[in-house]
Amino acid sequence: MIALAEQSTAVPGRQWHQVTGEVALSALAARASGLSAVEALRRMEQHGPNTLPELPRQHWSVRLLRQLHNTLIYVLLLSAGVSSLLGDVADTLVILAVVVANAAIGFVQEGKAEKAIDAIRGLLALEAEVLRDGHRVRLPAREVVPGDVVLLEAGDKVPADLRLLEARNLKAQESILTGEAVAVEKATDVVAGEALLAERADMAYSGTLVISGQGRGVVVATGAATEMGRINGMLSRIETLTTPLVAQMDRLGRRLSAAIVLTAMLLLGFGYFVRGMDFAELFMAVVGLAVAAIPEGLPAVLTISLAIGVQAMARQNAIVRRLPAIETLSSVSVICTDKTGTLTLNEMTVASVIQHGAVLSLEGAGYSPVGEVRDAGGELLERERTCWSSPEQESSATTRRCSSRIVSGR
Repeated sequence: MIALAEQSTAVPGRQWHQVTGEVALSALAARASGLSAVEALRRMEQHGPNTLPELPRQHWSVRLLRQLHNTLIYVLLLSAGVSSLLGDVADTLVILAVVVANAAIGFVQEGKAEKAIDAIRGLLALEAEVLRDGHRVRLPAREVVPGDVVLLEAGDKVPADLRLLEARNLKAQESILTGEAVAVEKATDVVAGEALLAERADMAYSGTLVISGQGRGVVVATGAATEMGRINGMLSRIETLTTPLVAQMDRLGRRLSAAIVLTAMLLLGFGYFVRGMDFAELFMAVVGLAVAAIPEGLPAVLTISLAIGVQAMARQNAIVRRLPAIETLSSVSVICTDKTGTLTLNEMTVASVIQHGAVLSLEGAGYSPVGEVRDAGGELLERERTCWSSPEQESSATTRRCSSRIVSGR
């Protein structure tokens, strides 16, 4: 038996859609009748269970302390300490209550968002019907391994990424991956290597739902190696960016602290050296003024306002992981989407052109200056790089020559 790790190199990367089902079976050292129980067990030990790995979690104490990581909060804590030293119990309790409320709201919201993100693990199928030793066997989806032949029918949730071997009126709902609300018709014909995920009709992806028909396919990826697993992994690599509001609040906290300290020093120096006041009494008065100058209500008002925005978004089924992110969303005035509501790259590409009665098809994607022009019969027409360059780089002669031939029109 040839090891799976050695055979899988026959198919580059994740390009299973550009090879035939027979090639996929050969590359996976599998058979159309399914794996043996012994081989399935060996592959389970090699690749692990067909489950999405849990995202790295921060301890609750770390999440709680992160709510306090703010310059203004530091200033409030410092003022609470000074107030307690001055014996002002009421002010100390009020300031601490503000800090605790601020941290609690952010902590609870992040906890809810973490649970919602974990729900992506529930999108995987619970059971799968596979061929083992030539017999149909129903087993937990977590036991599916690369090389298994999975049987699909209407109502099934695809347990892993499959290269389809058979498809009879097979349609799948892939909106969780592509955003397309219309079910996709599946086939077994090879698809071009550069085809987008939504165009790979010979593939069935983990977590998608079979709407109608029947089919079978060989498992090419499980767990974290699936497209759903790739999305799950992307969530763990989200960069923490500073929103404009957080940056402004941080600057305000630093400038306010510097202004309060500078003012307090000037008052202390003026009162002691110019007016000759008692240093002890003057110091206590200056400290009291400094504490009073701190806007302890600002963090609470800010956090409550953001929390109200998060709740409004939650009612619309939108997950906000960090409270400050709601401020960035609120600054967006227009969101451009396609008919299915999917966010796009805003890259429109001309697909075909009618010129003097002739229909020309254009290839290429987005703003990339690379493509081909073919006639109705699929024959490649003359292709010149100068016709794809920017107008600033073209000579007038080149422009006239390109305009006489229809090219991309970008």
